[in-house]
Amino acid sequence: MASAAGSKHSFVFYLVPEFSMIAFSMAIEPLRLANRMLGSDYYSWRLASADGGSVAASNGVKIAVDNSLADERAKLTGRDKPDMVLVCSGINVEKFENKTVLAWLREEHNRGVAIGGLCTGAHILALAGLLSGKRCAIHWENIPGFSERFPKAEAFADLYEIDGNIHTCAGGTAALDMMLQLIGDDHDENLVNRICEMALTDRVRNSRDRQRLPMRARLGVQNSKVLSIIELMEANLAEPLSLIEIADHVGLSRRQIERLFRQEMGRSPARYYLEIRLDRARHLLLQSALPVVEVAVACGFVSASHFSKCYRELYNRSPQQERASRKQILSAA
Repeated sequence: MASAAGSKHSFVFYLVPEFSMIAFSMAIEPLRLANRMLGSDYYSWRLASADGGSVAASNGVKIAVDNSLADERAKLTGRDKPDMVLVCSGINVEKFENKTVLAWLREEHNRGVAIGGLCTGAHILALAGLLSGKRCAIHWENIPGFSERFPKAEAFADLYEIDGNIHTCAGGTAALDMMLQLIGDDHDENLVNRICEMALTDRVRNSRDRQRLPMRARLGVQNSKVLSIIELMEANLAEPLSLIEIADHVGLSRRQIERLFRQEMGRSPARYYLEIRLDRARHLLLQSALPVVEVAVACGFVSASHFSKCYRELYNRSPQQERASRKQILSAA
């Protein structure tokens, strides 16, 4: 961060409606614990919102803030310049449209303030134009829509990413890991270990640790060949591999693959491949404004009609109905 060695560090947490409470608390509590361990207010923070009013998290709990966005912008030339601004968001980030916030983030970035995003905060940083050519982390559920909308950002399913003066984390408990990394950079490993003991966590995870459970645990599959095939499928959704190509990759026959999938997954490999492509399509429909035909192409379907037929068979609704229901939810929020 921007402060000189030995000086105190200040943070601004900007709360977006429906922000993730777990990510927010996991980011702010390590700072409090660090102050307690240090016996001083080395870290300070203030909360801000668009109008200075309280903000409801995605769990419905309302948090009072210290400043409005206008208050924060008035501090641009004052002595209250923060070392870092952290955008705290969560669900329904796709409806975020506050241009004043985006301008403020660019202003702070241009004057050397570190900018960060928690959970889906990377979406707002990308809207502000701060993630072009930058590595970033965002919650795994939002990666499909984010990658389609912001192709110049380098999104990864890591716990957190620090690229220059830009800090992003995937939310949840990953916010704790990112903040402990920052505290460790300011102080030493001993302080980080003491904070971990107080927080009842046994280690600081590496930034490149995976967000989701390992595939073996997530799917309940032990067969290494099946896991390798699923990884191949997930890596080739836009241009699906044929079963012959998959067989060549893993050194099995088509018949062996068919038998393994029936045993381990309870369905044919073709059916499983179709389901994960449709799952990605569903995320794109819910998270992006891509036309249905483009969603179909992005998920390996040769025609919109075939895509719609398969989608309806799996989800009992058409892609258009899926998107319409999402719009109704957003308009009611």
